[in-house]
Amino acid sequence: MVLAAGRGERMRPLTLKTPKPLLAVGGKPLLAHHLERLAAGGIREVVINLSWLGEQIEAYCGDGGAWGLSLLYSREPEPLETAGGIVQALPLLGDAPFLVVNGDVFMDYDVPALAARAADLVPAGAHLLLAENPDHHPGGDFALRGERVAGPAPGEATVTFTGTALYHPAFFAGLAPGARPLRPLFEAAMAAGRLSGERHGGRWVDVGTPERLAALDASLREEAARG
Repeated sequence: MVLAAGRGERMRPLTLKTPKPLLAVGGKPLLAHHLERLAAGGIREVVINLSWLGEQIEAYCGDGGAWGLSLLYSREPEPLETAGGIVQALPLLGDAPFLVVNGDVFMDYDVPALAARAADLVPAGAHLLLAENPDHHPGGDFALRGERVAGPAPGEATVTFTGTALYHPAFFAGLAPGARPLRPLFEAAMAAGRLSGERHGGRWVDVGTPERLAALDASLREEAARG
């Protein structure tokens, strides 16, 4: 599942007429980078949730055939936040563990390696990709003790959740439809020992401001020019 329903309010005015996942870096939309990576990694079925200017995303992606994918859409009249959006999309996602990525970040995650971890998920568990804390989020989100994700103790090193994770469908079992954030679910899973994670050693950019978008675009174009 690719999360693409947010309003992108921190990116205004760029997102007043363009949904954030369709903002371009390196000559193509952020969302296109994700779809290319997923397809290259062996994924064939993808669900995209839509809300703010979602018709533009559907018009751009179509049925997914341009990437060799089969796309389904979960439409939200108003953004349901991350957990709420996943809960609504569960009927489209099936009974097996599934991968979720944020459509408004740039990330070079290893799709086959991450998908292979699905067999290791504990019942009703989740497995997170975590990155070194960026400058704009120095406090991080969690501690990583081996592969166990935990709330950090005072003075303990922290890492930041990239938004990319594997989930067992039962992780969301029993949740009523509606807007709902992920963090309380993570807190409950940590307490129950159902939240694992690993460090992502590659590139991850949270494209949260026009300045970070421009910097990433310039970097990708420079890399492409060097070949």
